[in-house]
Amino acid sequence: MATVPALAAAIKKARKIVFLTGAGVSTHSGIPDYRSKSGLYADQADPEYLLSHENLQAHPADFYDFVMHKMYYPQAQPDLIHREIAQICQQKGQLITQNVDGLDKKAGNQAVIEFHGNLYDLYCQKCGQTVSYQDYAQDYHHQSDQGIIRPRIVLYNETIDPAVLTAAVAAIGAADLIIIVGTSFRVYPFAQLLQYRQANAAVFVVNQEPIAAADQVQMIQDDALAVFQELAEVLK
Repeated sequence: MATVPALAAAIKKARKIVFLTGAGVSTHSGIPDYRSKSGLYADQADPEYLLSHENLQAHPADFYDFVMHKMYYPQAQPDLIHREIAQICQQKGQLITQNVDGLDKKAGNQAVIEFHGNLYDLYCQKCGQTVSYQDYAQDYHHQSDQGIIRPRIVLYNETIDPAVLTAAVAAIGAADLIIIVGTSFRVYPFAQLLQYRQANAAVFVVNQEPIAAADQVQMIQDDALAVFQELAEVLK
């Protein structure tokens, strides 16, 4: 098991850092994760279908009801993890996040690749026009042409934007330190990004549970907020 001081030392030594983050970063901002007992998928018979391209096209009202009532937390604010990652990225880092809540940008992080998109990036599928969250919260139909509005997030059975994938692979390849935070690292192709790292790049994981690539990483098995609170003190 790795320690927080060892992670802090690696951060200080690194020239280029890449963070790979998931839902465990935003749970401390009041946004539920996906697969825990109280998560987004709890009590859902087929949650992956609800968030699929097929459901959006065949049952837009069902898709809208699930997304609007389960995934949007417009009042949520960045937590200490978002802020600390933003500060490190400002100096010598890049963030690649699975999260679609926009909190990393809200924390002032300008070095963000939103791998699965952003819930607040909305557009009409009929005309392509950008739509505000306020309008979407009122109705999923675009008022000007009655087209179906959708968030620009990657749904099940949709592919990652090639430009996003290229940027993520390039960032991983340039890093000498990779820090995985708050993710089980099971969703593909996100979990495949690690294979593009340099052979000598150090990899740390901060997560409540071990990840699939446990043999390749230095693991800090603990609550991410507690780790980053300690990390912030050490890095002062």
